[in-house]
Parts: sequence; C-alpha cells; structure tokens
Amino acid sequence: MSRIGKMPVGVPDKVEVKVNGSHVAVKGPNGQLEYTFTDSVNIVLKDKEVTVTPIDKTKKSLSLWGTTRTLISNMVTGVSQGFTKSLEYTGVGYKAAVSGNTLTLSLGYSHPIEYALPAGVSAKVTKNVIDISGANKELVGFVAAKVRSFRPPEPYKGKGVKYIDEHIIRKAGKTGGKK
Repeated sequence: MSRIGKMPVGVPDKVEVKVNGSHVAVKGPNGQLEYTFTDSVNIVLKDKEVTVTPIDKTKKSLSLWGTTRTLISNMVTGVSQGFTKSLEYTGVGYKAAVSGNTLTLSLGYSHPIEYALPAGVSAKVTKNVIDISGANKELVGFVAAKVRSFRPPEPYKGKGVKYIDEHIIRKAGKTGGKK
C-alpha cells in the first residue's frame, strides 16, 4: 500500500481542477498545467479533494499510484504558489543578467552564454544568486540543472554555478615539491 497514494490532494479556493478520465487540468493564479496520466490509476475529484486509487493490484498500477498523486499535488502547488530554485555563482569576473526571456551568463569562457528560458519559467538575478521560478516543478528543475551544467562547481576553489543548498567537498590541492 502506498502511504503517499492514500492521501487526498487538497485543492485551495483559488485553484480550479478538472478531471476527465485520466486527463487532469489545473488552473490557478500562477498559470495553467495539464497532464494525461496512465490508465492504471483512477483519478476522482470530489469535495475540493483529488483522490487517486489503483485500478487493480498489478505491480504497474501500484507503482504508479503514489507517483500520480505526487504529480497532481505538484501541479496544484505550482499553480497556487509556484516553485523556485536558487543557484549561486562564484568566480572572478562571473556575471549573470536577464533581459526578457534570455539569461546571459559570463562564466569565464571566451564568449557569454545566452540561454533562452522556456515558456512558463522566469529568472531573476540579485548579486551572485540566480532565482529560477515557475509553475511546473519539472521544468524549473530542468532549467536549473541546465544552467548549473554550463559551469559546474570545481572542488579546489569552489568556482562555478551551484545550488544554494549544495555543499561542495573541497580537495586539498597540490602539496609543494616532495622529494
């Protein structure tokens, strides 16, 4: 039995959820999200709560039960509150700027990196922190991972782009001429 799957997803007042078979559409103040789930689970909207139950006791439907419930919960949270990932960049001469839907990064390469943000995701730069936010948790995480991949943190000086809560294990570096 899935502990997560058994819990119903509460729908806030400002969020509207429509369930049509296995297709779920969620609309709120931060946008609109839609997703078509597998037919292995049954999704029911009743009294401002969405409940997910498996169709049968097969391994597939039981394994997708909790996943489906969590995805619906993330959709409701995304359109009501939104998700944010914060990245920190450190290094001499490293800069970041946002203009429109383009994030421009100067990360020590011979050229600036211009990354076009996908629809539904916005970025904000303050000092040496990049805040990436949006309603779709999966897309926000993907964009944050993509920006981090442009210059991952290195273990000697810690230069690069890292998540705010990420801890970089430092290495000692070279020791002077041993004989």
